[in-house]
Amino acid sequence: MKRPPFLLAALLLAAPAAAQTNRHDSNAPIDFAADHIEVQDKANRAILTGGVAVRQAEMTVTADRMTLAYTGRIVDGSPQVSRLDAAGNVVVTRPDQVGRSQFAVYDLNKRVVTMVGNVRLVQNGNTSNGGRLTLNLDSGRAVLDGSSVGGGTGVSGTNGSGRVTGRFSVPKRDEPSAPTPQ
Repeated sequence: MKRPPFLLAALLLAAPAAAQTNRHDSNAPIDFAADHIEVQDKANRAILTGGVAVRQAEMTVTADRMTLAYTGRIVDGSPQVSRLDAAGNVVVTRPDQVGRSQFAVYDLNKRVVTMVGNVRLVQNGNTSNGGRLTLNLDSGRAVLDGSSVGGGTGVSGTNGSGRVTGRFSVPKRDEPSAPTPQ
């Protein structure tokens, strides 16, 4: 049975991540740094701009701009964040993965990060490009497809064809030894 290329890439990318024994701690507090913050209490959100960096446990998200939506509940003196929307030069860094894109959404309730627009994922020396990447932080599964933002045709990084592209590394093999004379 012939598998579609994007499915094969997703399976190969997911294998090393699924083997992880430590899950992301999505209950850890979220620390942030930015050049500017605008808090909109009535809308239950904060807008961070200028070299934004957000860190939760071992995951860091950087972008030009982020909007943090919060529930309105205060926990340990801080608002409880439910969603993070990042735009512009987005980079998501985890211990074994680095994802880059134009936009990203981190849904803290679902524990899923979705990256869209010129996505590039580097994991364990393997690189893949596509239009949309979904990272499940509980399972470690990464699924990359050629979908484009807004249903348009082609996204830079997908060869304009809606296909996933990439390169996988090959393990180094020992040189065969010369035959021994008899």
